[in-house]
Amino acid sequence: MTGPGNADDPDDADRPDGRDGDPAAPGDDQGPTDEWEWVSDESSPDDADGSEPLGTTPEQDRVVDADADAATPPPQPNGNGDDSEEFDGPIDWFFNTSDPWVQTIRDIGSSVLTVALIGLVLFAVSGVWPPLVAVESGSMEPHMHKNDLVFIVDQDRYAPDGGIEGTGVVTYQHARTNGGYWSFGDYGNVIVYQPYGDVRRTPIIHRAMFYVERGENWYDRANESYLDGADSCAEIANNACPAPHAGFITKGDNQVTNDHYDQVGGQSNIVRPEWVQGKAKVRIPFLGWVRLQFANLASATASTGPATLAGLRLQLGLFAAGLGTVVSRRRGWL
Repeated sequence: MTGPGNADDPDDADRPDGRDGDPAAPGDDQGPTDEWEWVSDESSPDDADGSEPLGTTPEQDRVVDADADAATPPPQPNGNGDDSEEFDGPIDWFFNTSDPWVQTIRDIGSSVLTVALIGLVLFAVSGVWPPLVAVESGSMEPHMHKNDLVFIVDQDRYAPDGGIEGTGVVTYQHARTNGGYWSFGDYGNVIVYQPYGDVRRTPIIHRAMFYVERGENWYDRANESYLDGADSCAEIANNACPAPHAGFITKGDNQVTNDHYDQVGGQSNIVRPEWVQGKAKVRIPFLGWVRLQFANLASATASTGPATLAGLRLQLGLFAAGLGTVVSRRRGWL
């Protein structure tokens, strides 16, 4: 007889694993055995098309996402600069778009609006329009110069003590006699008036020397050196004496070019209070040049002579160059 596990046992040959048919007892050492395990495919049915699955680990997923982002091209502008801008409407677009032409229009508009607001403020303070006048000659030197810009106020505003009743203007004689008001290097107010009351004439900015009443013989009150050699009231030129009406005797401060009263030299008749446009308060050097250029530009349109047209072209060119410089500096081009 043979024992269990004998090769002669036919039952042993029938077992594929080479073990006998008796179950092993607990604790028996079965020895090494070959075991087969089937690994299931965890991929979804969608992967059956043969495509490669995404990363099987979080690290691999992140790498795949980063590659996908890098492969996505950035949005390309169409040249207008507005592709990424969103607006609530045309007004919002106008005020916030980065379009260079619209920005230029905004710059010009804001400059014009700023000037208009400043003008309104000056008008509210001065009470006259225009509140700024330009000095066209040297008749007030050394206290005012050509191309100065002068801020004026209504004659009734900010009236100091000693003003002529109903005008608020203090004259040179009154201020000097009473040790009173001083302005622009001498006694009394400097006024801007319309000569002969004619609005077609250029206004004059001179000092109010003294005030006369209608029919007054003012020869004895005048400074003889400013009477152009007249020895009596009757000899004063332009029928200015006796006074045809009440008003101011005026004169420029320049002792070389204006060595006589305006009423003696024929620049104006005695200045009625209603001819006075305002009293000078502040002088700004050189800024009056711009104002004078606009005045010359307006007067040049009435003539077509070659010299006038050449001057007109020059003024327009200077204005355009100045405006272009302002806009370019605000845009950062200069």
